[in-house]
Amino acid sequence: TSPLIATGLELRRLGDGVTVTALGTARGLETSVVPAAGLQLELIPPVPMPRRVGKDLALLGPRLLQAVRATAQLLRRVEADVVLGFGGYVSTPAYLAARRLGLPMVIHEQNVLPGLANKLAARLTREVYTSFPQTSLPHARCIGLPMRRGITDLDRAALRREARMSFELDPELPTLLVSGGSQGALRINTAVAGAWPELLGSGIQVLHVLGPKNLVPSVARSVDQGSGAVYQPVAYVAQMEQAYAAADLMLARSGANTVLETAAVGLPAIFVPYPHGNGEQALNAELVVNVGGGILLADRDCTSTWVAQEIPVLFAHPDRLAGMSQALASVARLDAATVLASRVLEVMR
Repeated sequence: TSPLIATGLELRRLGDGVTVTALGTARGLETSVVPAAGLQLELIPPVPMPRRVGKDLALLGPRLLQAVRATAQLLRRVEADVVLGFGGYVSTPAYLAARRLGLPMVIHEQNVLPGLANKLAARLTREVYTSFPQTSLPHARCIGLPMRRGITDLDRAALRREARMSFELDPELPTLLVSGGSQGALRINTAVAGAWPELLGSGIQVLHVLGPKNLVPSVARSVDQGSGAVYQPVAYVAQMEQAYAAADLMLARSGANTVLETAAVGLPAIFVPYPHGNGEQALNAELVVNVGGGILLADRDCTSTWVAQEIPVLFAHPDRLAGMSQALASVARLDAATVLASRVLEVMR
């Protein structure tokens, strides 16, 4: 949803009188974050790709046909001139409906490894854009990841004190930001749960984004009486730029958004790729790790012992963190939302 929102807002800024309608499903996070960003949201039936042979696979054809029909009706109703897709469940019906109606398509692929929907759409349009240079799709042009201006314009140093105070952290103490993505990550959460008392004892405070389902009553704010460092657990952060501004270092999964947003704001990170699936998160992290702006940590090695021992070592060498931050400037691309929105407007005209 993040690149969708960023590009949608940029389309409204650049396109005089252009209306933007976001497509989503009732299952997705977009039901809350898209309206919160001020964009109109319309829902279509979800068509998840079955992982194994069974009833869901047998129903795939009828479900997809139903979703394509519903999407085509919606595109007619909103008088769409172009379909812009970012992949995922919602995109396949949208791409097929656009094809049926003869509407032009523009697609953007966030990850190094493209998903099935964008692999399909790249055969139907020449307007194909990617976040990473090594993404393999026909006609692909790398423009970076579309990001909101709150991130691309962020001055972390200028906002650090204010951001820390907004999370009830000590404004002067070094801060670790932890996030496993919008739903949280059990491995990272467990490792940090066992290590934060030692981090606080070292004078390092922790802003821990657990995921909405993981903030339970037993997980509570704590202040180390000796150092004054704070452990601050939160369920979710709507404006991640505030969390980035508060932090000196991040421990996170390596989804495309996290990798490229931290690069854009110059925040060094330790990336713990999701170990299952097609390995796309490890590939996402490579761009930053290879230039020295991040550290790759295997999921199995992300333990309380590692966090408690190695993170204080990093904080004890501020020159290394500063060097990592400077290295990120070589991979950060800040104009992708403007470039993509401009191309969509040209295709419309």
